[in-house]
Amino acid sequence: MICYEQPLNERIRTLLRLEDLFDKVAFFSAKKDAFQHHSALVTLFEILDVTSRADMKSDLLQELERQKHALEVLRRRPDISEGALNQVLTNIQAASQSMLGMSGKIGEHMRDNEWLMSIKQRVGIPGGACEFDLPSYHYWLHQDPAVRRSDLNEWLAPMLPLENGFSIVLHLLRNSGKTILHTAHRGVYQQIGSARVAHMLCLKVDESLPCVPEISANKYALNIRFVISGSRQKTRIYEEDVEFELTFCNL
Repeated sequence: MICYEQPLNERIRTLLRLEDLFDKVAFFSAKKDAFQHHSALVTLFEILDVTSRADMKSDLLQELERQKHALEVLRRRPDISEGALNQVLTNIQAASQSMLGMSGKIGEHMRDNEWLMSIKQRVGIPGGACEFDLPSYHYWLHQDPAVRRSDLNEWLAPMLPLENGFSIVLHLLRNSGKTILHTAHRGVYQQIGSARVAHMLCLKVDESLPCVPEISANKYALNIRFVISGSRQKTRIYEEDVEFELTFCNL
């Protein structure tokens, strides 16, 4: 099964983007090749751009606090594992404390580094990070991989509390809601008013099917159409019935 996640508001959309970027940084920085470390640094710059909103940290702290209160209420339910609940609450508390310990704006330590900002400015230009444009960066890319990896980890470390925070929120979001099996007749499915209170849709479809879902959702209706994947012609609907699993995720 392939899982397609569709955020239904800007806040969740931003968290999913950050999750993708942090995963890429972790992957590329763990490698040895200079091109991979270049990719890790470029991705760090993307994280800076996404986190440029001044209120992101406070918004995330408020959401963690809200989830903490919501989970405390669950103690009254007999079907809830108290051990699992306590573990989640402990993780929330630890993440909140780490974020409160973040000084200044997110990524400020990188923005104050003139060398990094000169690279960031150049990588925004197609082919702008060539050795003749940035000789000092070319020199860094020729350092021992352990040295480059140490620098990348040093630049990433002050932002890790943010990753811990949004990882908890996304974990709670993904584990909310009930999964129901549906069928898109001749590749098209519609529900009226179903996405009104959801924050994200999670759609799973058999990976062997040669189609991908195009999802459109608002408070009035949910529309899904499965289109043929990899078509070099105009987008065409997959005109067979498609069974898929759908979960409405809500914080």
